[in-house]
Amino acid sequence: MNKLGDHAVVLGASMGGLFGAAVLADFYDRVTLVERDALCDGSAPRRGVPQWRHPHALLARGAQTLEELFPGILEQLVAEGAPVWRDGDLSRLHTSFGGHRMVPTGQSPLAGNWIGMYQPSRPLLEAQVRRRVAELPNATILDRREVLGLVAGDDGRRVTGVRIATADGGEQVLTADLVLDAMGRAAHTPAFLESLGYERPPEDHIAVRTTYVSQSLRLPAGALSQEVVLIGPAPGRPTGMAMNHNENDTWIFTVFGMCGRQPPRGLTGMLAYAADFAPPHVLAAVAAGEPLAPVVQHRLPSSQWRRYDKMRRFPDGLLVTGDAMCSFNPIYGQGMSVAAMEALALRSALRRGDTALSRRYFHAAAKAIGVAWRLGAGSDLAFPEVVGRRSIATRLTQRYSDWVLRACESDAAVHAQFMKVTGLVDPPASLFDPRFVGRVAAVNRRRRTEASRAVTAPEAAAAARA
Repeated sequence: MNKLGDHAVVLGASMGGLFGAAVLADFYDRVTLVERDALCDGSAPRRGVPQWRHPHALLARGAQTLEELFPGILEQLVAEGAPVWRDGDLSRLHTSFGGHRMVPTGQSPLAGNWIGMYQPSRPLLEAQVRRRVAELPNATILDRREVLGLVAGDDGRRVTGVRIATADGGEQVLTADLVLDAMGRAAHTPAFLESLGYERPPEDHIAVRTTYVSQSLRLPAGALSQEVVLIGPAPGRPTGMAMNHNENDTWIFTVFGMCGRQPPRGLTGMLAYAADFAPPHVLAAVAAGEPLAPVVQHRLPSSQWRRYDKMRRFPDGLLVTGDAMCSFNPIYGQGMSVAAMEALALRSALRRGDTALSRRYFHAAAKAIGVAWRLGAGSDLAFPEVVGRRSIATRLTQRYSDWVLRACESDAAVHAQFMKVTGLVDPPASLFDPRFVGRVAAVNRRRRTEASRAVTAPEAAAAARA
């Protein structure tokens, strides 16, 4: 691999920062990752990860990319106790999207050619990825270091490093050929650009006003046969719940509300909140469980995309990744997987050298972000309380999506393709393939015929008796 410079600095040991550091290590002699929090391998919560004790999803594309960046890590997660769904047994899933219960039994066509649905907790996943980065011979992780600001040349055309606070209270300047901002949603890069005379990036927002609360539990043996339970919001009901199985036989029970709905912060209230839409057997299992920690809450006012790809001018020596660029409605579990895809976009851009690097990287990252953004936005905008532009194409797509979800209730093949799209493996355009459209039409036509027979059969029997 051709080296592009001496030193790259990554700001923030978030998942996006760790992915970025792993990529940069192939192109720079040294990589330094700077993190404000104290880092450990345990499960102690970090201030920089407010959703630490909430469920995290590693979508199929995220798992593929994670394995590509860190070969063997998925099996290591399984060895550490992380559950995984890859046998195709649909009875181990209880999922509902848009009010449609996905096919509950049988064998998924995904079995055998599907990387799997891995369920490590965020602490376990982050610890394993951070260990892999720390083992890189040219990578250094500095924790308990506050980032004080970026450093630029006199003309403001290039970022040359970063000022940090040292552990003893002093200051230090790390000079760098490249700085990667992975400091999350509250990152200060827009303000820094403005201070240098650049425009702030334009931003796209979807005001979802999502609040979710979670309770970690240990369930009695055999209390729940499913590995994953997810009840998404539905028309007229901007609420839902999830039940995630993690390592050490622990579970996380989560209830959420969009559009300003506020779930209660207590297990009894959470169970009552979910009673109208959650499966009764899941609520019974939760009620029998042993709470392991206090209930925690997290809020997200809006999905936010800082459109660095639309900026006409941008300084050399600076890039942005992860939530610092785009943060999603958390109920779709897209964040970590998209951050991994951004790392691949970074690697592809670096392979072509550092000329016009920011422009090439931001445009490549925008393609990955755009797919996840449109999937989430299409679901969010189905609720009239969510503010956003609804074009005719958006409305037609929502109607078509409901048609697909109706077929997912009974057809494993349709459900498998839907999972590939929502898992970011296949593009949404695959749902419009003529063969797929034909199968969806056939499934729904058969369902209507069966429903009609079910309605007319009693009438026919009554007529015969008469």
